[in-house]
Order: sequence, then structure tokens, then C-alpha cells
Amino acid sequence: MKTLTIISHTEHYKKPDGTIVGLGSTVTEINNLITVFDAVIHVAMLHQVAAPPSALPYTSSKISFEALPAVGGQKLVDKLAIISSAPKTIRIIKKAINKTDCFQFRAPTGIGVFVIPYLMLFSSKKGWFKYAGNWKQEQAPLAYSFQRWLLKNQKRKVTINGSWPNQPKQCLTFENPCLTEGEVAQGKSIISTKVFSQKDITFCFVGRLEKEKGVGLLIEAFKKLTKEEKLKINAIHIVGDGKAKQKYIDSTKNSGLPFVFHGFLSRKDVHEIYKTSHAIILPSASEGFPKVIAEAMNFGCLPIVSNVSSIGHYVKSEINGFLLDAITEEALVFEIHKILQLSPSVFVKMIQMQSETQKKFTYSYYNHRIVNLLKY
Repeated sequence: MKTLTIISHTEHYKKPDGTIVGLGSTVTEINNLITVFDAVIHVAMLHQVAAPPSALPYTSSKISFEALPAVGGQKLVDKLAIISSAPKTIRIIKKAINKTDCFQFRAPTGIGVFVIPYLMLFSSKKGWFKYAGNWKQEQAPLAYSFQRWLLKNQKRKVTINGSWPNQPKQCLTFENPCLTEGEVAQGKSIISTKVFSQKDITFCFVGRLEKEKGVGLLIEAFKKLTKEEKLKINAIHIVGDGKAKQKYIDSTKNSGLPFVFHGFLSRKDVHEIYKTSHAIILPSASEGFPKVIAEAMNFGCLPIVSNVSSIGHYVKSEINGFLLDAITEEALVFEIHKILQLSPSVFVKMIQMQSETQKKFTYSYYNHRIVNLLKY
């Protein structure tokens, strides 16, 4: 086996006892990668704020963390900070890569505009790039478009979401891992016993509470339902946090709908919500393939999701979920109506169709493919 340096913008935090914790989905992926690497160094951003409940610790002493300056954001001053911190960022990355056999750089991210060129021109180590965003985003931010262009015009392997016409030979279709073999088995058990009634339907949303993720659109779409339709809904779970959280909470008051705002939750608690929910709604404008879709489907949630990037490669309308071809209130209301009108037998048939692709989202399947990727 080999040693690996991972370079990313993943948010990390230091708890009062000194423990380093990071974004749960990425940390869990790395915790599972240690089964195929002797050691992993994760070079990522350390934020000087309290850790959210969704942040997790590393579970092996073979994984170490190296802090990068926490930079990035939408304002001009934030973007200038990325450039001013570039020399320090490169020094930290160079030092970590020199300690290991290979690297993975996770794009797109603000630092990618200079880290990718550095790796292309000045590192001879074996490595690969993981592009977790929308590989076919037509109006991507300039920095993201630049990073895609770089990755298309270099020789190292690039793992991407989806399979596309005229895909460069070094760009490999890879699913984002998010499930253990045990969770897949548990999901099959949940699906086999899940009950659906038109008088007791539970929905959920999991993600950042911001306009880009469509949470406001979701709220307004539910508010357009008739009084009779609203009575069919048991709960609408909103999992996640953001600066606009209170605004969204206020917008649900007097709606006649059972919205429940949870804030950040642990991975285990999010799974518990999936187990009791019948549908997950993610009406975001641009995504790669969100891990929460595969996780929710694993526990018997029908996805109502935007038909962007590679999402439509896995979610098939009225077969194992519902796709939004237009991201509007009217389109979302139309798809919610379909859930409200489903018969119990059709619901069961649809959630049973989801299990066909779940293996591709397991950590073991992903790790096996990574081992083969590094043989090039």
C-alpha cells in the first residue's frame, strides 16, 4: 500500500479539548480510505469558530491533519485573501506531498486556480484530481471553468460525476462514496418494512440553508398547497444551517405546515430522519451528485431533485424518484403533487428500484477503484 496526501478546502475545527474535527462527509470518506493506504495526510482549512454537530473526528492514528489558512468567500476581499495566502499555502502543500507517495487534490475550490498549476508543473508525484462539482456546468464561475480547463488539458487521472460525450480519456466516471456495507444492509431492511400512507407523508431537505440550494423555493412551493393537501403532511424536516436560517423559519410561520428546523445534525441523526421520511427534496440550481441523495435513497426516500449535472444518470423520473427539469415553484409543486397522490404499492415499487445502484456508492467499491486508478 501507499501513503497519500489529500489537499482540499474542507472545513476543519478545533474542539475545546484540542481534537480536530472536519466536515462529516469528507472525514468519513477519509476514515474509510485508510483501509487501502498506510497513512494519509489531509491538508485542509482550519476555521477559528465552534465546530458544528455534523463535524467528525478522524478515527485512525494513521491520519494526520495539516492546517491551511482558512480563505475563500464571495466578496472581493475574500478572493484577494486567497491570492495573498498562496505562497504559504503552497509551502504547506509541498511539505506534505514530500512525505507521501501520491496525492489527491479535491476541486473545484478557490485555491485550485494556483494549486492545480503548481501540481501540474512542479510535482512529479503520482496523483489524481477529484472534481466534485458539476462537470458540465454551462455558466460556472470563472475560477471553476479555469480549473476544469486545466484538468482537461493535463495527463493525470481526474474522477468526475457522471459519464459524458467526448469525455477526455483521463477523466473517469466515479460515484461519490457515502455508504458502508452495513448501512446498505440496514437500508434494505428499512425499505422492506417502510409504510406509505397518503394521509401521513414525511418530507426532508438536507443541505446549506441558502438560496442556491433552493430551500426558499421549497418552502414557497409547499405553501402553495391546498389546505386539504397540507393535512396529508406529517412533517417537513429541514436539516442544515446558514446565515438565512431565521429568515426561512419566519417564512414558514402561519403556513399551516409542520416544518421542523433541526440545524446541523450528526450523520447518525440525519440517517434517522431518512428512515422515517418518504421523500427528500433538493431543488438546487447546480450540483455534482450530492451524497445526501444516495444516502436518502438507501433508506427508502424518493428523491425530488434538480435535473442538473449527473443527477439524472441515477435518478429516473417516476421509476426511482422525480426530476425537476425547471427549477421553479410551479415545477416543484407539480412533483410534490405526484408524491401526495402515490399509491402505497407504487411507492414500495419505486423505493425497491433504488437498491440497484447503491453498491456503487459504498466506500469499499470506491476504495477498490482507487487502488486500480493508482496502477496507471
